[in-house]
Amino acid sequence: MSPDYRVIIGDSRRMTEVTDESVHLIVTSPPYPMVSIWDDLFAEASAPSYNEMHEYLNETWREIRRVLIHGGIACINIGDATRTSNGIFHLYPNHSRIIENFEKLGFVTLPYVLWKKPTNRPHYKGKGAFLGSGFLPPNAYVTLDMEYILIFRKGPPRSFPPKDPRRYDSKFTKTERDEWFSQVWRVPGARQDIDGLERRVAAFPEEIPRRLIRMFSILGDVILDPFLGSGTTLKAAMELDRKFVGYEKFPQLAEFIKSKVGSSHRQVEFLEQRSAIKELAR
Repeated sequence: MSPDYRVIIGDSRRMTEVTDESVHLIVTSPPYPMVSIWDDLFAEASAPSYNEMHEYLNETWREIRRVLIHGGIACINIGDATRTSNGIFHLYPNHSRIIENFEKLGFVTLPYVLWKKPTNRPHYKGKGAFLGSGFLPPNAYVTLDMEYILIFRKGPPRSFPPKDPRRYDSKFTKTERDEWFSQVWRVPGARQDIDGLERRVAAFPEEIPRRLIRMFSILGDVILDPFLGSGTTLKAAMELDRKFVGYEKFPQLAEFIKSKVGSSHRQVEFLEQRSAIKELAR
């Protein structure tokens, strides 16, 4: 893939610009089914129900299976959702549905990370973080203050030649290993400050893709983010000397992506996806 950094303005359900088995690592945070800020996105795809929202995402997951190398890793940041329907308060376990769908595609599920966001506590109608009846049992609900970073591998572990120099040059320290490979991460959430689009971007902090790229790829690998948003994964990949390809459906975000990576944006090729759009229109 050339150049080393590409952003395709288009739909990741048909990643025709990416060849089979050419990507080493996926790092992404997709739209969350049953979270209201993404309802209109799923509605655009005629996917209003919980099951249909996940089938919409499955089209991208199938493409991920195609483009990942054998032994490649996919890291999916997702949160569960709660919603009241027909007067009943209900949990929608997005993380477990995605695990089921990846396993149906033949992926190996690896231990996941629980990301606790200490500064991003949810509020309900301005009444604080707790849902239900205040201090009175038994009708309150547990707060969703964790998100999941699900980790999947395509087939058996990736193999390398003995003493591979790129692999050894990519090693992490003992302190980094001990912190990164523990199951609970306490990383402050990213502030959403994109005028008019902040409800659609929901960027994760740079520390999240930075850790995942260091943990699951080596120098020179190709990183893919099929839901690029504000460009956080691109920025981390560039700074860590990895190659990158990303998909972003909303062209309005192109300028923000450029501003996020600063002067380095001159190294990024921005393409408009035409073939995939025509394919989806059939």
